[in-house]
Amino acid sequence: MTTVIKAASTVAAPADEAAAAVLLAGQASRECLAEARLSPDAVGVLINVGVYREHNTFEPAIGALVQKEAGINLDYLAHPVPGAAFSLDLMNGACGVLNAVQVAQAMLATGSAERVLITAADVHPGGRAALDPDYPYADLGAAMLLERSAATTSEGGFGPVRTAGSGEDSAIAGYLPTAGMGADGRGRITVRRDEGFAEQLLALAATTAAEYALAEELDLHRTLLVSSRPTADFAQRLAGRLGLPEAAVLAPDAPGTGGGLPHTAALILGYLRALEVGLPEGVDQLLFVAVGAGPSAACVSYRPQAR
Repeated sequence: MTTVIKAASTVAAPADEAAAAVLLAGQASRECLAEARLSPDAVGVLINVGVYREHNTFEPAIGALVQKEAGINLDYLAHPVPGAAFSLDLMNGACGVLNAVQVAQAMLATGSAERVLITAADVHPGGRAALDPDYPYADLGAAMLLERSAATTSEGGFGPVRTAGSGEDSAIAGYLPTAGMGADGRGRITVRRDEGFAEQLLALAATTAAEYALAEELDLHRTLLVSSRPTADFAQRLAGRLGLPEAAVLAPDAPGTGGGLPHTAALILGYLRALEVGLPEGVDQLLFVAVGAGPSAACVSYRPQAR
């Protein structure tokens, strides 16, 4: 048994409208399920990993609101199979998707769920990232549906998720300074990126990817790396650090967002782009690499099944 990606989707906020994290994640979820040709009631667990939300909303759990928006098991008495869906928030910045994959692997392996939906959406607390030149992230939503497969790991699916940290102070931090938030505080956020943060994250990502490849006996020259994107040139620099050609690392732009880098949705966006362009000749596997606040990193291999 292994865990595989059944379907995935990304949704960009309209450039001329205020964005809402719940709406973006909900729309991405519906499109993802439509691609998989499954009803919302087929989802047993929803894990939401988005960090930034309109109006700095943190309660109730955003995952529960996304579940409602996507129409997943809203009435467990009327739809008792596969059982009442469970939703939760799991926030760890750009690494959140891979942390959620790790949780999903455990749930699927034990039979606690048949399918797990991971959602990721970040929007500027004021609703329009394009109007704030100092805010680094795009208004973007994504969803990825995981399920159990009878295939062995060699035939397709995820390998083990590995996480790492540098032991240093946080290179990136997003927070709301409540003491000085004022009347418009719900529409503001402070994102602090320390001097030298890019090099710090680059070193951690390269070390984590190299150690993962060694431990799991992966040939990086036969692997497409799908990376988070803390800086615009991160993919090129990571490839150089690992001694790989630039085309070996994929970290795409956020589509149609009017600027800003993809954050928690970055790896799902990269996965879809890899499917769109196809794997290069001689490449038969992916290596997801995420790095961000903490600083922390996460890695997992993925061998796509035959489509």
